[in-house]
Amino acid sequence: MTTLPPSLSPSRSQTTCASLLQELQIIWDEIGESDGERDKMLLELEQECLNIYRRKVEMTRKCKADLQNSLAQFESEIAIIVSSLGEHSFSFSRGKGTLKQQISYIRPVLEELRSKKKQRVKEFTETQSQIVKICAEIAGNGQSMMSSDPQVDERDLTVKKLGELKSHLQELQNEKIIRLQKVDSHISMIHELSVVMSFDFLKTVCGIHSSLIDPANGQSKSISNDTLAKLTGVVNSLQQEKQKRLQKLQCLGSTLIELWDLLDTPPDERKRFEHVSSLISSSVDEVLRQGSLGLDIIEQVELQVQSLNVLKASKMKELVLKRQNELEDIYRGVHIDVNSDAARQILINLIESDNVDLSNLLSSMDDQIAKAKQEALSRKDILDKVDKWKHASEEEKWLDDYEK
Repeated sequence: MTTLPPSLSPSRSQTTCASLLQELQIIWDEIGESDGERDKMLLELEQECLNIYRRKVEMTRKCKADLQNSLAQFESEIAIIVSSLGEHSFSFSRGKGTLKQQISYIRPVLEELRSKKKQRVKEFTETQSQIVKICAEIAGNGQSMMSSDPQVDERDLTVKKLGELKSHLQELQNEKIIRLQKVDSHISMIHELSVVMSFDFLKTVCGIHSSLIDPANGQSKSISNDTLAKLTGVVNSLQQEKQKRLQKLQCLGSTLIELWDLLDTPPDERKRFEHVSSLISSSVDEVLRQGSLGLDIIEQVELQVQSLNVLKASKMKELVLKRQNELEDIYRGVHIDVNSDAARQILINLIESDNVDLSNLLSSMDDQIAKAKQEALSRKDILDKVDKWKHASEEEKWLDDYEK
C-alpha cells in the first residue's frame, strides 16, 4: 500500500488526504489496478501537489514584494508631501513588526498628509484663481482668462509661498478697490455733466463699456486700463465742452443785457432769460442746474439775441433821437444854447446813410450825455447863486413898488 509523501507533515488536510487515498486504494482494489499504474498515479498526484506549493510560494513572494514596494512608495510619497508642505519639523519612522503591521501604521499618517496637501492645494487654487481674475479684469480680458482653473505647482506648497500669494492678492484687491472708486467717480462726473448739458448719459457710458451700466452674469464693472483711459478722456472732453458752452452763454447773456438796457426791455420779458443772465458771473464749477447748458437753451438765447438785434436796428433812430433829447434837456437845464435842429438833422443824415455803426453812435452820445452832466454839475453852484440874486432882485423890486 502506497504511503503519503514524507514531505507532508500530519495535519487536518493531510488526514483528509490520507482518507481519500485509502478510498482510492479500495477503488483500485475493486477495479484491479496494477501496482505500476497505482505508483504512476500517486507520483502524478505528488507532482501536482508540489506544483501547487510552488505556485503558492511564488504568489506569496510576489505579495511580499508588493507590500515592500507599497511601503517604499508610501515612504517616498510622505517624504515628497512633507517637502512640498515645508513641514521641516515632521519626523517619521515606519516602526517595527511585519510588513502588514508597518503598512497599517504608515497608512493613516499618509492619509492625514494627503488630506493636508489637498487642503493646501485648494487654498493655492482659490488664491491663484482670484489673482488671475483680478489681473484679467485689469488687463481687460476677464472672460477669456477665467475659463479654467490655474495650474498649481505642487512641488512648493509651503506656508511661506501661500503667504506671498495672499499678500499679492491683497495688493491686487486694494488696486481693484481704487480702480472701482475711480470708475464710480468718473461715472458720477459724467452723470453730473449730462444733467447740466442735457445729453444722453446712458448712451455715453455704454459707449465706453456696457458693464458700467448693467453688469451681466455676475460680471463687475470694467476696471481695465482701457476703460479708465476712456472714462478720463470723456470726462475731460465734457468738462471742456461745459466750459465752452458756459463761455458762449455768458457772452450771449452779456449781449442780452446790453440789448435789454438799450431797448428798455420790460422786467417781465427779461425774466424769461433770467437763468441765462444769472450765469454771467458764475464759474464753471458753480453751474450745476439741470439743463442750464443744454444746446436747446443756447439755441433759444441765440434766437432771442438775433430777434433783439433786428429790433435794435428798427428802433435805433428812435433811440438816437431819444439820446439827443436827453442831451438837449441837460444843456437847457444849465442855460447852454444848442442848435437842436441842426444837430438832429446831422443825426438823421448819419442814420439814413448806413455808413455809421449805430451802436458806436449811441455809445458816443452816451459819452456826450455823461460829459454834459459833469459840466452841468460844475455850473450848478454858479446857477444857484444867479437864482438867489434874481430872487433877491425881484423881492427888492416888489418892496420898492409896494412903498410907492
